[in-house]
Amino acid sequence: MSNKILIVDDEKSQREMLGGYLKKRGHTIHAAQHGLEALEILRQQAIDLVLTDMRMPELDGAELLKQIKALNPNIDVIMMTAYGSIEDATAAMKNGAVDYITKPVDLEQLELTLSRALEHKQLVSENKRLRQLVNERLSFEGIISTSPAMEQALNIAARVAESHATVLITGESGTGKELVARAIHYASNRRDQPFVAVNMAALSDNLVESELFGHEKGAFTGAQQQRQGRFEAANHGTLFIDEVGDIPLHTQVKLLRVLQEQQIERIGSSTPFSIDVRVLAATNHPLEEQVKNGLFRQDLYYRLNVVNIHLPPLRQRREDIPVLADHFIRRYADQNQKQIDGFSREALDRLMKYDYPGNVRELENIIEQVVVLSRDEIIQVNDLPLGVQNACETDNYSLSNGSFKERVEAFEKKLISEALRKANGIQTRAADLLGMSERHLRYKLKKYTIQNKIPF
Repeated sequence: MSNKILIVDDEKSQREMLGGYLKKRGHTIHAAQHGLEALEILRQQAIDLVLTDMRMPELDGAELLKQIKALNPNIDVIMMTAYGSIEDATAAMKNGAVDYITKPVDLEQLELTLSRALEHKQLVSENKRLRQLVNERLSFEGIISTSPAMEQALNIAARVAESHATVLITGESGTGKELVARAIHYASNRRDQPFVAVNMAALSDNLVESELFGHEKGAFTGAQQQRQGRFEAANHGTLFIDEVGDIPLHTQVKLLRVLQEQQIERIGSSTPFSIDVRVLAATNHPLEEQVKNGLFRQDLYYRLNVVNIHLPPLRQRREDIPVLADHFIRRYADQNQKQIDGFSREALDRLMKYDYPGNVRELENIIEQVVVLSRDEIIQVNDLPLGVQNACETDNYSLSNGSFKERVEAFEKKLISEALRKANGIQTRAADLLGMSERHLRYKLKKYTIQNKIPF
């Protein structure tokens, strides 16, 4: 099997010698003279393995390794080092390098080291696939993850599940806070009782108390009958309060009392009654800042934050992207009765490099979209949304030379060319892909002298 290998060395003769040798053995070779150039190539290409010197100008091998692992943890790195720097190479292995070889490079030893690394890569890939199949049956209520950061969060969730403690789940939108809350409930001794969820951000201030505590008939205008609140509905079970930071201050006082006394009063009633509810809360806002600014009660914050579980954003756990993408692709392929076997190497590489501001929810949306629109059994780069296709190019333009205007124009030209290619040169379709009018597109074509034909 041909592999894409990037050789990084500031000596031209070394690059050419290694590249020529590996090309003869069927590999596709890319070369860079220093770390910064290597990163540009990695952003553009789906590379399987990097062979890099330790000592280089601009960016040394150790820092390059660090940035490669941040960009795409699936890319394997082998270090090349002089005999006097073996300690540096072994330190690099602790930071994620798969192996090292000494200079001057023995080509037979190089081939052996590469074969070992590539075989290990294939074995790891197969093991992940097998582990995923097992984990889907044994996972913590279906939460799929292989990243250490997420596993740490799930470990806390599993340990706290059997307790009665309130839990505050924090993290950006789309990271799976409600999914973790449900997992805690179904792993607890309340699993056979109700799980009730309420999103505070979706309620107006005058409805929050009624939604949480219920009301009596005639308690206010429009209260034509008695209504049960979410606390009552969750009695003996779990209440999940999402976006808890949006609760108005006057309601926070009542919520604190309920948490402390395990009693509620419906609006319009003066008779409290006891409840047994385990409360889980979530927020994507920093509640500590809201406390400092007087927007959230400190005593309520401490009452909710008995145990904190923080869910990292997807861009900080990129190793989860392949397993999540594979999970979603099989789900939506089954729903749409389509035969889709997976992603091309280049498409998966682009998915790995995208930052996902919407986190797992956005990844799921992307996969559903490509499954619905795909005509082939393998998802290609061109099947991905333009934002994912061009994520790496956006980074490049932001770092390139030239004025702000020149960089913006270069990026615009790239987007327009990509849209025309994807639309087979049809301007109306390209304009729809870009979210602009056809007239505006024609203006841009003229401005940037982009030919009105299918770009190859």
